[in-house]
Amino acid sequence: MTAPQEGRQEPGGVSGDPATPPADGHVHSECSWDAPYSSMELACRRAVDIGLPSIAFTDHADFTPRRIAAAVTPPEWKRGLITDRVLTPPPLDVPRYVRSIEACRRMFPGLRILSGVELGEPHRHPRTVADLLGGAGFERVLASVHTLPAGAGASTVDAALDVSTPREVVRRYLGEVRQLVERFDDFHVLAHIDYAARFWPREHAEHPVANFEDDYRAVLAVLAAKGKALEVNTRVPLSLDILRWWRDEGGEAITFGSDAHRPEQVARGFADAAALAATAGFAPGRFPDDLWRRR
Repeated sequence: MTAPQEGRQEPGGVSGDPATPPADGHVHSECSWDAPYSSMELACRRAVDIGLPSIAFTDHADFTPRRIAAAVTPPEWKRGLITDRVLTPPPLDVPRYVRSIEACRRMFPGLRILSGVELGEPHRHPRTVADLLGGAGFERVLASVHTLPAGAGASTVDAALDVSTPREVVRRYLGEVRQLVERFDDFHVLAHIDYAARFWPREHAEHPVANFEDDYRAVLAVLAAKGKALEVNTRVPLSLDILRWWRDEGGEAITFGSDAHRPEQVARGFADAAALAATAGFAPGRFPDDLWRRR
């Protein structure tokens, strides 16, 4: 898969209009195992209320059991998924997801609603992923890394900090992301390249992105060579440096993703993210749900 094809709907005017926010290409609904408080319908309603041109529901398809951090106290809804500190994600209920998408398209005919999925560590589970993608017809496929190899299994990124330094964890994380991009092709967008930065210890001050420039560039170069898009994930503001490195390495396209797990989080931080992307040399397309591309 190359970067996703742009849509050709034009709600709310052309995307160069500053009043039109970018499309949100990374939203989770109640069909996602880790979003019990979300609602596809309410997320669509918020998108319409704020003038969003398009929304993609990219619910989790995770296949990797992972050991959670020792200091984490899981919420009530998650405890049934955990045995001996190992969380095993349930499979994505595709028929339920498809029914929800179809219902929302009927309720919100003026909103472009894309079906999608966020694949966790797909390079480690090629057959399972192929079976899922072969029958679902997703329009937006995100690839992501949420876990790191640990002994015979895997751990969450924050659990890796129990036994390794923050510097080692970030380098291991970016190495795993590079393996994903090198070994797996069936995706459109790389999600949250800076995911490990979410867990950078506060006592170590701000995540020093510049200290990992070579590691980031190694991922970005392979991603660009494969013609994929890079996500500007707004759960944590993306560094301008990363966007500039993406452009330097030949990256052509970006998407924006709120990574919303609740309806009120849809399009969070998009004004600042759009301004950042413009500063880095990316611009919206003719239509509001187009990818942003390098100028």
